[in-house]
Amino acid sequence: MPKTTLIPLLADGEFHSGQEFADRLGISRTAVWKQLKRLEELGLQLESVRGRGYRIPGGMELLDANAIRRQLAPGSLPLLEALLIEPVIDSTNAEALRRIQSGQRHGIVCTAEQQTAGRGRRGRQWVSPFGRNLYVSLVWEFARGASALEGLSLATGVAVARALADCGLPAVQLKWPNDVLFSGAKLGGILLEMTGDAAGVCQVVIGIGINVSMPGNSARDIDQSWTDLATINGGASPGRNRVLAALLSELLPMVAAYERSGFQAWREAWMALDAYANTPVVLVSGDRRKAGTARGVDERGALQLETTLGSESIYGGELSLRPAS
Repeated sequence: MPKTTLIPLLADGEFHSGQEFADRLGISRTAVWKQLKRLEELGLQLESVRGRGYRIPGGMELLDANAIRRQLAPGSLPLLEALLIEPVIDSTNAEALRRIQSGQRHGIVCTAEQQTAGRGRRGRQWVSPFGRNLYVSLVWEFARGASALEGLSLATGVAVARALADCGLPAVQLKWPNDVLFSGAKLGGILLEMTGDAAGVCQVVIGIGINVSMPGNSARDIDQSWTDLATINGGASPGRNRVLAALLSELLPMVAAYERSGFQAWREAWMALDAYANTPVVLVSGDRRKAGTARGVDERGALQLETTLGSESIYGGELSLRPAS
């Protein structure tokens, strides 16, 4: 029996007895006890009270494909070929790449309650507790190869910012090339992966992670300043289904038009959200460091770094941008 079987019954945050679980699932009390123990492997915090049963304090909102589809903007729904929701997966990007290999190459959205091997840029771990944040990957096919995709991660950041604003959340900022920030703390990140012909038809996986309601015990594994939507929203989560629907409502039309529009159509919006505009910064790549002042991005999404030798265009790669100390 999958270790997540009991979670929908506990998601309401109310107490449920072991006998109730046994009766509803048609299993023994011993099997129920084993299932409850396995929930600890997912990092879920269970409260047990003698005579009342078990509960997840505060409950949790599980992802619901029907709820997400109902909240999609009308123009976005026809662009969504499939919405896949997994309880536990290695990573949504990895699953998206597997779907491409199996022949599903366009308009596929993969999401999950938990990732066991979530990844950020430069191979960093993406902390992915069960049922608390958003992990989503979109597969889209492009006809003109990598050259048509310049600035796509930046445009994706704008789509994320607009989606959060649509949910009534405070304004966020963007950090080149792929971070979503609030008051300097990381709120989300973007990871793009491409497969296919770099000069022709290719598929791009746009992976997005957003901290919605990060449990404190999971946050111990995060090695940088971070925040989540619940924190910036005064302690109340805006709802993962609502945020995901808003995100797809922005993201799907953006990618559908991107080969025609390119980053030029998104540059001004990105510049308005630039967290480090006209700020002294340091670019770090391995042991190499380059200091300068960030002057926004050009029409291709390249960072404009002003140094003592003049202006330089930085096109990404295994780089980390940091404020100068």
